Amino acid sequence: MLPFLVLQLRPETEASDDEYAAFLEKGGLCADQTHRIRLDQVAIPPDLSLDDYSGVIVGGGPGCVSDPWESKPAVERRIEQAIMGLMPEICARDFPFMGCCYGMGILTHHLGARVSKERYGEEVGVARCSLTDDGKKDPLLADLPERFGAFVGHKEAAQELPPGCSHLVTSPTCPFQMIRHGQNVYATQFHPEADAAGFELRIRIYRNRGYFAPEDADRLIAMCRAEQVDSPARVLRNFVKRFARD
Repeated sequence: MLPFLVLQLRPETEASDDEYAAFLEKGGLCADQTHRIRLDQVAIPPDLSLDDYSGVIVGGGPGCVSDPWESKPAVERRIEQAIMGLMPEICARDFPFMGCCYGMGILTHHLGARVSKERYGEEVGVARCSLTDDGKKDPLLADLPERFGAFVGHKEAAQELPPGCSHLVTSPTCPFQMIRHGQNVYATQFHPEADAAGFELRIRIYRNRGYFAPEDADRLIAMCRAEQVDSPARVLRNFVKRFARD
């Protein structure tokens, strides 16, 4: 099988390693079936060819696409430039892509729709998601219930459906929870890789990054422990099953 290219944006090693382990577990992948690049540490090789991969998976991170360029730390600028540099070819070729959380902002921004903190940001918690009519017909969502919970936590969000996209999953707190461009390019606002333990770790790591009031960390950890969130992982597993190729 050709490997999946896993691009990670988190500069915190503990969070990055845990996210990568979650991608492997939830996607049903072994490490040797992926090519992992931590973009905070390593640039995308100039000779990288998408033809060498089954698909691309992009993780989340503390950066925001909608922040003013001049206010972004240098590492965030490098990460964003690297991801944005791949999007024209990915979308033009309809190459298999799964962008998780930050990936929603990347895809939406690339396609010319608005990403901002104006509306639809969600505090760390569980979004009550529902499949749209298009979502009920999408192969990545074929075995998910019509309503399910998913872990979220983001400051910015897509303010409108990007051109050329199908709207697959919605929620009362953020309408654009999952979209598809063409037939193979996907983005989720929720975290399909996340489980309670992983989100508890992120709460501890990012408690002072503006996602929630630091004094609320224990309350949010207790919430994560009380929730049963397992449906979103099927999105990753279905992505891998659908697009894995020799």
